[in-house]
Amino acid sequence: MEKYLVFDWGGTFLKYAIMDENADILEKDKVPSPQPDVSTKEMFMDVLDGIISKYIDEVKGIAISMPGMIDKKKGYCITAGWLTYLAGSYMVDELSDKYGLPVSVENDGKCAALAEYWKGSLSDVDNGAVVVLGTAVGGGIIINGNLYTGNHFSAGEYSYLCMTTENTDDFDNYWGFSGGSRALIRYVAEFTGENPEDLDGIKVFERANNGEEAVLKGLKKYTDRMAIGLYNINVMLDFDKIAIGGGISKQPLLLEYIKKSIDEFDAQNPNGPKEEYKPKPNVVVAKYYNDANLIGALFNYLTDSTHG
Repeated sequence: MEKYLVFDWGGTFLKYAIMDENADILEKDKVPSPQPDVSTKEMFMDVLDGIISKYIDEVKGIAISMPGMIDKKKGYCITAGWLTYLAGSYMVDELSDKYGLPVSVENDGKCAALAEYWKGSLSDVDNGAVVVLGTAVGGGIIINGNLYTGNHFSAGEYSYLCMTTENTDDFDNYWGFSGGSRALIRYVAEFTGENPEDLDGIKVFERANNGEEAVLKGLKKYTDRMAIGLYNINVMLDFDKIAIGGGISKQPLLLEYIKKSIDEFDAQNPNGPKEEYKPKPNVVVAKYYNDANLIGALFNYLTDSTHG
């Protein structure tokens, strides 16, 4: 059995796992991520070295999922999300030269899409998308069975999608701000009159599942905006499925409300009823949550031809 050291670098934790070629997790742990306001790239690499040095003699390669726009062919971090000190790094070359192992790197949202395509909710389709509802809105796109990254490696960065022609200088009119999990909390607070700082996703869904009317109104506002974004990306690429991921996607009520909002939007769309083809998104829940980026990073490594 061949083993791989797989990383999911996030803004809060550096998660890592020893995995076999079937994506079975043999060992898993995490350490706090060095924060950019008080840390440097050198400090990050020291933390990384403490992990890699423990496993270097037992793994065949290193697979990485991380934030930012990533040129995976060059192993180059154009940007690095919250891990700003890694921007401009040739991460594949740096790590492979230091440890003598093959290394792969890919954006975290794209890794989530690869995980769903390999073993999850998109495993039975050729064309699909994953939309990850986190702090903002990320994900990845699968076209004809391949990950589509775009000319600048930014395909699937849904947060930049503008939702209106008015007030384009307002963050709330972009999908990242109106579609992330924090937006749900803001919308609920609008209807309950509470301070958003006093709410979190767990409390929101506890109350929503108990039928609290004001909370359900906030949820509906959130999924109405979500429906427009899902409709727009589906019109452009005609997906078989769109899988919703992220922590809040575990809530069955979220999918129920998303489908309700899509149905209402579809019924109101003046183009839809007049045409044989109606570009209504087929939305499902992603199979993987916390381990999606790890699984996708491994698949990215295993399908990289440069690793022989």
